[in-house]
Amino acid sequence: MKHSIEPPVYSQIALDIAARIARGDLKEKAKISGRSLMASEYNVSPETIRRSFQLLVDMDIIEVLPNSGAIILSREKASNYIEKYNVGKDFRSLKNELKDLLNERDHINNQIIEIIDNIFDISERFRNINPLYTLEFEIPENSSIIGKTVNETNFWHNTGATIVAMKRVDKITLSPGPYLIFRAHDVIIVTGDTGISQRIEALIGK
Repeated sequence: MKHSIEPPVYSQIALDIAARIARGDLKEKAKISGRSLMASEYNVSPETIRRSFQLLVDMDIIEVLPNSGAIILSREKASNYIEKYNVGKDFRSLKNELKDLLNERDHINNQIIEIIDNIFDISERFRNINPLYTLEFEIPENSSIIGKTVNETNFWHNTGATIVAMKRVDKITLSPGPYLIFRAHDVIIVTGDTGISQRIEALIGK
């Protein structure tokens, strides 16, 4: 998500006045209306205009006259102010983009850590299963159990095997439970005694 940070209103007004000076709409040595009139023009408070004027005074663009508005001192410095402002704006934009990328990187790192934890969890669970009795079976296309759940096939009762995982395309589901619906080409990973292979093959119709 991109962040858009707007500058303060008084800064925006100062920039607008500087742009008018740089364009020549307001001439050097010309007088700018007082705070009250400018406040009415920009629909803000006189205090906001005072702060806007102070920014321009600090840049030697205008000179504020006591109780009499302000005089424009330099068109060149007004142009420099606009250029400096735009560079600063670009810099702030880049900082915000970098912040977004860092946040995105942290999110990706958290996802990577979560996946690694899952990999270790799967490894631990399979390590506790006797590899001699862990077997894989692919459900053939003509199997009679296609479309049925583990529970409906009485899988454990008929085979004595426990399904510890199921691979479907490139997804692995651990401990799929009794409501897993068998599909053609599913690969079931089972554990049990030494006689489960023949009983499973008989059930799935291999």
